[in-house]
Formats: sequence, C-alpha cells, structure tokens
Amino acid sequence: MAEGSSKDGNGKVSRVIRIGTRKSQLARIQTDSVAETLKRLYPDVHLEIVGMTTIGDKILDTALSKIGEKSLFTKELENALERNEVDLVVHSLKDLPTTLPPGFTIGAVLKRENPHDAVVLHPKHVGKTLETLSENSVIGTSSLRRAAQLKKRFPHLEFKDIRGNLNTRLKKLDEKDDYAAIILAAAGLKRMGWENRTSQILGPEDCMYAVGQGALAVEVRTIDEDILEMVSVLHHQETVLRCIAERAFLRHLEGGCSVPVAVNTEIKDSQLYLTGAVYSLDGSDSLKETMQTSIAAADKSQERVDERAQRVGVTAIKISGEAQDEAERLGVDLAKLLLSKGAKEILTVARQLNDAR
Repeated sequence: MAEGSSKDGNGKVSRVIRIGTRKSQLARIQTDSVAETLKRLYPDVHLEIVGMTTIGDKILDTALSKIGEKSLFTKELENALERNEVDLVVHSLKDLPTTLPPGFTIGAVLKRENPHDAVVLHPKHVGKTLETLSENSVIGTSSLRRAAQLKKRFPHLEFKDIRGNLNTRLKKLDEKDDYAAIILAAAGLKRMGWENRTSQILGPEDCMYAVGQGALAVEVRTIDEDILEMVSVLHHQETVLRCIAERAFLRHLEGGCSVPVAVNTEIKDSQLYLTGAVYSLDGSDSLKETMQTSIAAADKSQERVDERAQRVGVTAIKISGEAQDEAERLGVDLAKLLLSKGAKEILTVARQLNDAR
C-alpha cells in the first residue's frame, strides 16, 4: 500500500488517491467520469487528478502508425505510476498494448460506449454519406484499419492522414477545405458532447472497429491489492469478456498500431461471438472469420477468481475465471485460424509498406 494510507475499522482505505490522465479535453472528460463513479462508491476517499502530456500528444506531424512506439499515449502515465506519483491511470483501452510492462495491470474495464466509427462531414456536405460523396473526395483518418476497410468499400474516395486530438481534427475539417469528411470513434464524439456532428455511424459491413474501442480502462500497480479491489467494482462483465477476446486475438496476431486489424464482438444467449479481420493497406487483400464460445459460466459462478491471474493485461477479480479463460481462448483460436489462412503474410507486407511510406 502506498504511503499516507490507513485502514479504518471496517478495513476501508481512507487516503488520497491520485489519478493520472492525459491533458487533452477528451482524456479529462473520461477521467472525470471515472473519478465521479469512484467518489459515489467511496465517499470517504479523496481523489486528486494529475494531468500529463504524452509522446503521442507532442508528435502531431507524423502518422501514429509511423512513429513505431507501441505505448505512445501511455508511457509517461505508466512512468508516473511506477514512481508512485499517481495510484491509477485512466486510458482509452484501445491505446493500451496487449502486453503491459511488468508490475502493471488493467484493474477495471468500464461499460463500453458505442465502439463503432463515425463519419463527420465538412459542413458543406451535410446530408451526404460516404456513398454519396463525389469522386475523389478526401477523407481524413490516420488509422490504417479505417483506411484499409473504407478504401475497399468506397473506392471512389481518397484517404489522407489527419492527426491531433478531437478538437484539432474537427477544426482542421471545418476551417480548411482539405477534407470532405473525417472518421472518428463514435464514443469520443459522444463523450465530448458532439453527437450532433455525427453524420453516419459505420456498421461492421462498412468498417469494423479497433480492439478495445469505446471502452475505458483503469491501469494500476499489480502490488496495490487495495487499489485493485477498489477499482474492480468498475468492471463491466460483458465489456471485459468481449475485450479479453479482442485483445487475445490481437496479441496472438502480433498486431499493433502499425497494421490493419479489426474486430467485432457481441454476446447473445450466453454465447460470445468474435469476428476478426486483417487487411492489406489498400484493403484489396483481406481475411475475415467469425467464431463463438459459451460464456455461460459468467452468470453461474461467483467463485473468487485468482487475483494474480492476468489475461492479456486484464485482472478481473469479480468475474468468472472460467468465462475469462473461454474469452481468451476464443481470441487465440480465431487468430490461429486466420494465421493458418495466410494472415501473417498480409500483415508482414502491410507493415513493410507502412514503414516505407
């Protein structure tokens, strides 16, 4: 337990908990929402929010997939966690690598917002869709995953990189004539209160989403059992199981920011369905498969899960271990299936081409 903490008669932690966050407006909104939930659940805990700037926030002139650093938006935050300057960190789950540095774990994955991507049109194109935009209209996205899928689906459009936080990107779209539209995560727009700018939500037939997209994660030190216990109540069972499957799929494929990998998950009647796909950079070459598994165990047993068990960086101490294992196995099995069909070759070429850009 960190210094300055004490337990009262009920074994409750009474102390100052410091929460680390990126300084961008969206990151602050996300962190504040987690802090408010914790405050409601633990009224006697004092929460302090510490803002930090990350490498990803500083390098704004290069496409993320080119920088080649897996933990662009997380490294500084993890350094602060390691130095005991903060006790927990709130991230977008999709920014967290599938293998975390030793000593850290994801102690909570919160209920997922809409994980799909959204189209935001330049004001002069309002009322149109990607389908109806004119030939050679330029779409802004720095995501190889989005570009690969959309190039294949809408060959009449052109795709160009656009970087910066949400505010910056919207400004670039509105104030210049460079882009007809940009593609952003629907969840981010919603959290910022900008849903009115969403012209179109892209369903899985147009564009599958990134691993972990739309979910928030709370990263903690593995040894802080009291903090782990405290944040574990934030876990949302369905989101945890879906995201464990997605992260296991990505980890087994060895995909990261620099290759186009996309997923779609749903839970119906105690079955977890995972669709996963890999793409060449231009989307012309792709592999896509769907598998399912039973996660019925999640609803039955309330057995205490081994607290030290980490699955793809996630420690979920209040969720059936059996169901978590099933979810992880599903991700690995789907990755193996795609690899057996040639996914490795597609991703290797995509990586090489991206490095050469």
